[in-house]
Amino acid sequence: MAKDLLFELGVEEMPSAYMAKALDDLSHLAGKKLAEARLQFKDLKVYGTPRRLTLYISLLEETQQAARIENRGPKKAIAYDKEGRPTKAAQGFARGQGVKPEDLLTKEVDGVEYIFAIKEETSRPSMEILGDLLKELVHGLVFPKSMRWGYYGTRFARPIRWMVVLFGEQVIDLHIENIKSGSITYGHRFLGREPLEVKNAPEYFQALRENYVLLDQEARRALIWQQVQDTAKAHGGSAMENPGLLEEVTYLVEYPQAFFGQFSDSYLEVPPEVLTTSMIEHQRYFPVYDKAGGLLAGFIGVRNGTDYGLDTVRAGNERVIKARLEDALFFWREDTKKPLEDMVPGLADVLFHEKLGSIMDKVERISTLACYIGQNLGLGSESSIARAAYLCKGDLMSSMVYEFPELQGIMGRYYAQKSGEEAEVSQAIFEHYLPRFAGDQLPQTPTGIVLSLSEKIDNLIGCYAIGIKPSGSQDPYALRRQALGIVNIVINQQLDLNLTEVLAQAYAGFQLAQPEQNMEATISEVVDFIGQRLRGVLLEKGLAYDVIDAILSDGKANISDIYKRAEALQQIKSSAELEDLMVVFNRSHNLSKKWDSTQVQIENLMDPSEFKLLERVRLVQSEVGAYLETASYDQALHSLASLRPEIDDFFTAVMVMVEEEALKNNRLSLLKSIADLCRSIADFSKIVL
Repeated sequence: MAKDLLFELGVEEMPSAYMAKALDDLSHLAGKKLAEARLQFKDLKVYGTPRRLTLYISLLEETQQAARIENRGPKKAIAYDKEGRPTKAAQGFARGQGVKPEDLLTKEVDGVEYIFAIKEETSRPSMEILGDLLKELVHGLVFPKSMRWGYYGTRFARPIRWMVVLFGEQVIDLHIENIKSGSITYGHRFLGREPLEVKNAPEYFQALRENYVLLDQEARRALIWQQVQDTAKAHGGSAMENPGLLEEVTYLVEYPQAFFGQFSDSYLEVPPEVLTTSMIEHQRYFPVYDKAGGLLAGFIGVRNGTDYGLDTVRAGNERVIKARLEDALFFWREDTKKPLEDMVPGLADVLFHEKLGSIMDKVERISTLACYIGQNLGLGSESSIARAAYLCKGDLMSSMVYEFPELQGIMGRYYAQKSGEEAEVSQAIFEHYLPRFAGDQLPQTPTGIVLSLSEKIDNLIGCYAIGIKPSGSQDPYALRRQALGIVNIVINQQLDLNLTEVLAQAYAGFQLAQPEQNMEATISEVVDFIGQRLRGVLLEKGLAYDVIDAILSDGKANISDIYKRAEALQQIKSSAELEDLMVVFNRSHNLSKKWDSTQVQIENLMDPSEFKLLERVRLVQSEVGAYLETASYDQALHSLASLRPEIDDFFTAVMVMVEEEALKNNRLSLLKSIADLCRSIADFSKIVL
C-alpha cells in the first residue's frame, strides 16, 4: 500500500531572494533522505509562497524496503594472523559493526581479499521513520542569513509558526521547538478564513485555492506575467521583460493582482534607466514601453490580493513613485548644472583602497595603461582615450550615482553627452564597466574596449600585488568577473594582446603604492588566474577538454591566439585527418622525447627514406612557419598531417635505435625536429583518442 505525504512548513514571510534555492534544496534533500531510508514513492514536488514551504510526495510506500548491507573492512591479511585468528583490527571492525568476529565473511575485490560484515535490516513502517526524517530535513535547509526567535535555539530563515504533516489521513508526530505538527493550515493572511483543518492532501490543495493561496509557484509566475502583459496591452504598451523581477514578485505574493499606475510626463526628462531602476529596485514595478520603444509615464504593480479596493491601492502606489521620481528629477537637474569634468577633482578625496590610493590615483593609472594598450593594438586615438579615461569615474561624485550606485557609467555617459563630449568618449565611459555580469554586452567602440581592458587589468594587478586573491566562494572584489571580462573582450574582438607585457605595464603603475608582492610573482599569478577563466570560456564554447589542455600547455599569454589554435585543433580532431596528425607526432615524439638536439647531419643519412623525410620536413617547416605568421593554424595542422606517408616509409625502412652512435643520434635529431614542429602549435600528447 502507498499513501500521499504532505508536509507544509508555515513561516513568517520569507525573503523572496531565499525562496528559489530553498525549494531546490528541499527537493534535493527530500529525495536523498528518502533514498537513504529506502522509502519508495511515485513523485516528489515542492511548492512555495512567502508564508509556506510545501513538500508533496505521491504514493509513498507504507513500509521501507528491507536491505542486506555489506560493509567492507580491512584486508584479510591484516584481519587474521597466521593461525587464522582475528586480529585487533578484525575485532575492532566487528565491534563497530555490531557483529561477532566469527560472523565476518571474506570476499575478493579486484584480486584482494577483504573481510565483510553482513547485516540484514528488516523493513520498518514509514510512520516510524518520517518524523525524524522530516525534522532532519528542516534542520538541513541552509539560508544566507538565519535567525533565532524567542528563547529557542533553532535557526531558520524566519520563525516557524505551524506544521502540517499528513501521511494519508494520519498526522505524523513532529516537534520543532514549541511547534507541534497537526492538520491545521492557514490561507491568505488577509483574505483567508483561519484556521483551515484538512484531512488529506487533496483537501489541503482545495482549501488553499478557496482561501486565496495560489500554491504552485510556476502557475503563480505564469499568471503574474500574463496579467502584466494584459495590463500593459490595455494601456497601449508592452511591459519590460525582466526574469529576475518576475521571480522576485512571484515569491512576494500568494494571490497576484496586477494594476496600472501613472506618473507625470514631466519625469520623462530624466534618463529612462533612472526611472526604470527606481521602479524596479525600490517598488518592484514593471516599466511599460510604447510601440516605438520609449518609456511610458506609467508602471505595472502586482498586489497580493484581489481587485477589491484596487483604485485605493493604485493611488497609494502612485504617491510613492511620485516621491521617488521627484528625488530623481532633482538629482538629475542638480548634476547637470555643471560639466562632468568638474566632478572629477573630487575623486582625489574618495579612497579606492587604503593600500592602492584614491580613485583619482586609479584614474591616472588607467589613463596611462589605456594609452599603452591603445597604441599597441592600434585602437582609438590617444586624445579620445586620455579624455575618456580622465572622465570615466567622474559620475561617482554625482548625486544620482550616490543614490543609485548601479547606474555608474550609465549616468557618466549622459553627463558627458550633456557636457558636449564627443560620442566616442561618452560611449566609452559607459562601456568601460562592461561586461557587468554573465551574458552582458561587451564594449564595441575602440576607446571603450581599451578602457574596459585597462579598468579590469588594473583591478587584477592591484589586488594581487597587495595579496587580495579569490578563495573558494569568496571574491569580494569580483576578480573572477574581471578576468572573464578580459577573456571575452579579447576573444570577441580578436585582439592580439600580449598579456604578460600589458600586466607588466600595469604593475609599473603601482610602484608608489609599494606592492607587497614582486612583479614576476604577481604577473605569473594573474596570468594563471586569467588562464583558469579562459579554460572555462573555451569549455562553454564547446571545445573539448583535451584540446584546451593541449593548447594551454604552451602558455596563456595570448588569449586570442589560444582561441584560434584551439578552434583549428578542435576542427581537425573531428576529422579523419586527426589519425595522420597523431601518427606523425606520436612516432616522432615517443622515441625523441629524451633527446635534445635537432641538428641533422646530411653526411650521416644512409637510407633513401631518410633523405626523403628530411626533404619533406624542411618543406613543412617552411610552410608551418609561414602559416604561424598569419595565424592560419588549420593550414599548419594540415601541413603537419601530410608528413604521414614519409614517416611511415621511414619507420618501415630503418631502425632508429641502432648500435652505431652517429647514425642513431642523427635519426633521433630528425624525429626531434618533427616533434618540436608539432609542439609549436600544441602539445599533442594531451589529445585523447
